[in-house]
Amino acid sequence: MNEQALRAELVRFTQELDAQGFSHGTAGNLSARHGAGFLITPSGFGAEGLTEDDIVFVEMSGRAHGRWQPSSEWLFHRDIYAQRPEFGAVIHTHSNAATALACLRRDIPPFHYMLALLGGDSLRCAAYATFGTQALSENALLAMRERRACLLANHGMIAAGNNLADAYRNTVEVENLSELYLRALVVGEPVLLTPAEFADAQRQFVGYGKPKE
Repeated sequence: MNEQALRAELVRFTQELDAQGFSHGTAGNLSARHGAGFLITPSGFGAEGLTEDDIVFVEMSGRAHGRWQPSSEWLFHRDIYAQRPEFGAVIHTHSNAATALACLRRDIPPFHYMLALLGGDSLRCAAYATFGTQALSENALLAMRERRACLLANHGMIAAGNNLADAYRNTVEVENLSELYLRALVVGEPVLLTPAEFADAQRQFVGYGKPKE
């Protein structure tokens, strides 16, 4: 996808997250890998009024190009791309259920087999660090090890994917699982799948969403 198309995709998914109630005001940010760096939404912008020209290009060195400053969270976007070459897009939101769970600083354990879509039998909550810092980036990278998403303590969540559509699907899955887990916790501690049961579910996902051979 060329740069202009990626800029348009970033605007479209920013608007979609806002329409679905995943973003509030100017909270949250999206990026897509491009060339020797990445394109990212600007600092202090929400969905309203965002245009393709507002998107900022950031080199892996951190040098930004555009008329606005990049999102204050550009560091963990950059570091995820540097450490995880399989990812082409990253989404960060303060969606309600995921953020509520992050404020409890709780991992999501294997209470539901759909966790397998996010890479493993848990969704980890990264240790707390101030937003926009290198410490937050390092904590997020640790929580996302062998995962496609994580919670950020007292903050929100991150989801990554092959492209923006994939990262968006993972974002939706994180929010859905967070809401289900919170609802279950109202009644009590959910019954967890055993390692064998979860491994069996993971094997079932091998061909999930892929074309017929």
